[in-house]
Amino acid sequence: MEFQDKNLKCVDCGADFVFTSGEQLFFHDKQFKNEPKRCKNCKNKRVSVLGAPPGQAYAKTETRTSCSNCGKETTVPFRPTQGRPVFCRECFQQRRQVASA
Repeated sequence: MEFQDKNLKCVDCGADFVFTSGEQLFFHDKQFKNEPKRCKNCKNKRVSVLGAPPGQAYAKTETRTSCSNCGKETTVPFRPTQGRPVFCRECFQQRRQVASA
């Protein structure tokens, strides 16, 4: 399949921008269904407003939960899944020391 550069109009600023053949090939390979809606400047502005730096796929989350060992309320930098135990910092460090001994 051959791609040719396309001129698109940005939905935010109304400026014309080029959707290159290389970008189209990338979109095709990733099976993206829609063409880009924003020029690079508006896309970067939108990303910065949403709080994620360009190139970062997701923002870090902090989840409040109870330690599976001592029951103390703690915060972890991920969303617990799959029924696995979650430990507070102290219990995690203890388990780590025991495992390395």
